[in-house]
Amino acid sequence: MKSLHIKGVPEDLYRELKGRAKANRRSLNSEVVFCLERVLKGRRRTAAELLAWADAVRESTRLPYLTDDALNAAKRDGRQ
Repeated sequence: MKSLHIKGVPEDLYRELKGRAKANRRSLNSEVVFCLERVLKGRRRTAAELLAWADAVRESTRLPYLTDDALNAAKRDGRQ
């Protein structure tokens, strides 16, 4: 496995990485590798994958569908 030394990291970015590493229970090195992998190896989701994700979110929230009548009533109530 290769090593990489990064120079000139801004202090605020360093603090952010340290905080994320701590929150995610990773070393600073592991957090940097994770961030790089997410950015460089991220893959695009297909339309079917996005729709399945949206359906899962909708199911997990179990909120009623918004109708024109419900939206108009909320607007009227907000104006009072």
